[in-house]
Amino acid sequence: MVEDRKKLVEVQNLDITFNQGRKNQTLAVQNVSFDIYEGETFGLVGESGSGKTTIGRAIMKLYQPTAGKINYDGQDVTKIKKKADLQQFHQAVQMIFQDPQASLDMRMKVKDIIAEGLDANHLVDSDEQRTKIVEDMLETVGLKREHANRYPHEFSGGQRQRIGIARALAMNPKFIIADEPISALDVSIQAQVVNLMQELQKKQNLTYLFIAHDLSMVKYISDRIGVLHWGKMVEIGPADEVYNHPLHDYTKSLLSSIPEPDPDVEKHRQPIIYDPTREMDGKARDMVEIAPQHFVWATPEEIPMYQERAQAYGLI
Repeated sequence: MVEDRKKLVEVQNLDITFNQGRKNQTLAVQNVSFDIYEGETFGLVGESGSGKTTIGRAIMKLYQPTAGKINYDGQDVTKIKKKADLQQFHQAVQMIFQDPQASLDMRMKVKDIIAEGLDANHLVDSDEQRTKIVEDMLETVGLKREHANRYPHEFSGGQRQRIGIARALAMNPKFIIADEPISALDVSIQAQVVNLMQELQKKQNLTYLFIAHDLSMVKYISDRIGVLHWGKMVEIGPADEVYNHPLHDYTKSLLSSIPEPDPDVEKHRQPIIYDPTREMDGKARDMVEIAPQHFVWATPEEIPMYQERAQAYGLI
């Protein structure tokens, strides 16, 4: 059972507000809570602007939460202040960015990009050790040792993303935040990168937070999925259940927008339009466990409706 495993990341009642106290104040994330268990992939999905990347960056300590807690391996991330503790944290927690071209310095050789974290944290004792780690990482992600002396512009988008993955792996992390790591890649390359991430997860016992807006790809790689809408978590559950038996109307809307590869089916596909005004009724909502390990953001009055849906799907 998932609850028997160790919680590596705990996000509790997280609020993130930008430009607080100003006219352009933006409440980007509101009262979001979820856990990520050791060795699993937790998929975080939602449309653009829903707060996915903001949450990922807050876990990385790139954004400071306005309220709430983020625990990593039992330690409150928001309270890490000492340089040595920060260094240790950033060794254990790494990020793969969305756009491989923007996240790699085009003026640096590949070997220096991959060793960037090693150099900054003084983790290697000699040039020989540095070179060996770089070459090992390149081979691990399916590139060649001789690629170390090239520049990023000499590679394809998929290869550049592999360089980004190698840079993250060089730090020997336990937890990787993958922020839309395949959305800038050709569809034919996306599966290769996802398969590589799954292989690395098994070999190195990695834990992932996989951020994306494509529910079909998230379902393929994730153990559990959390669905975000306007900075609020509306549904969390096992990947297959959320994909095949969504309970919240917004999740149903997201799923209905996935194109079908069959032209005849696609022609008759009817996207479900989600009406968000229901969320603006001023009523208090909480995450409620409707089926085992399947939670929905609901008022007490809405719970019977979601239970009825779950029963119809055979979840309870």
